[in-house]
Amino acid sequence: MIELTKENFQSEAVQSEQVVLVDFWADWCGPCRMLSPVVEQYALDTPAVKVGKVNVDEQMDLAMQFGVSSIPTLIVFRDGVPAAKAVGVIDMEQLKKLVEGADGSSAQ
Repeated sequence: MIELTKENFQSEAVQSEQVVLVDFWADWCGPCRMLSPVVEQYALDTPAVKVGKVNVDEQMDLAMQFGVSSIPTLIVFRDGVPAAKAVGVIDMEQLKKLVEGADGSSAQ
């Protein structure tokens, strides 16, 4: 997983040829801590998808740019644009469907 900042967001997420899953989170956020192991496991299981994390306390500009008002928020970028979004804690199956739907492939 990649720590995304305003300095590397353009190159790592927007300009990526891969589908990119971005987890907007904060240290103090209990639901974020619940979601984190799911996102980490997804990153390990799915090398074709780039996974990055944005700490909203440190990167408020990015959170505002993408309309993140509640955390955790997951945004899937495809071809440099947000293609899917989920707010709150989701399980692995929901995460897979979120990314697969944004990827244009059918969810199995």
